[in-house]
Amino acid sequence: MRYENVVIESFGYELPPNVVTSRALEDRLAPVYQQLRIQPGQLEAWTGVRERRYWNRGMSMAEGASRAGRKALEASQLKADDIGMVIYAGVCRDILEPAIACAVADALGLGGHAQIFDVSNACLGVMNGIMQVANAIELGQIRAGLVVSCESAREIVDLTIDEMLRLRDMETLRLKLATLTGGSGAIGVMVCHQSLAPQGHRLVGGALRSRAKHHELCRWWPATSGPDPLPTRMLTDAAKVLEHGVDLGRETWFQFSRRDGMEQRID
Repeated sequence: MRYENVVIESFGYELPPNVVTSRALEDRLAPVYQQLRIQPGQLEAWTGVRERRYWNRGMSMAEGASRAGRKALEASQLKADDIGMVIYAGVCRDILEPAIACAVADALGLGGHAQIFDVSNACLGVMNGIMQVANAIELGQIRAGLVVSCESAREIVDLTIDEMLRLRDMETLRLKLATLTGGSGAIGVMVCHQSLAPQGHRLVGGALRSRAKHHELCRWWPATSGPDPLPTRMLTDAAKVLEHGVDLGRETWFQFSRRDGMEQRID
């Protein structure tokens, strides 16, 4: 897809106050390391993650997303009435209904003309949201849109460590390692028609590719319905995610850079 009239006007972000090092998590996992004869320091060596951040307990995703969204709005040349779409694109949610975007729109004082909804697509939600806003701008449906997200890793990491301490086997470590890299934070991205922000960063285009057959390589429960709801947990086959993710990334880059003359824009 190609865009002629879309710019990214501004960003806003909110950092959680609590810094948690990989070594601190390893201290909690000491019995597991001893059982499996793993030396301290391996979590950072395996993943490259030195530290991550956690929100204070009780922090809502709507509050974090609203803070980041407000910063993006204040950093832009736009007013709340200019925003025609609000998308919450996080995995983490406070409630199932209504959309978290409703709470964000209310916190920012948006008018009733704005389209408000959530998008959920793992790590790609914000990118999907930006492209949805861009499509609506290009079609002339709206003049500006705000994409926000807020994630929290504290709860799922705590549950993961509890399970690892209970099982203490290498297979559990293999399927749980990626969960231990999770952190928290919030982001807001203001996207608008270039006439509203002539100095904004031009959004030229994008490409989308998917491999739905690999959807079970990373799963985060609980299920919200069905005959057999599962407890909150997360499992990731990190090696296969990396293998297939690199292949898909290469294919997507080729599509993005070589179609419709896009290579002339990025050379």
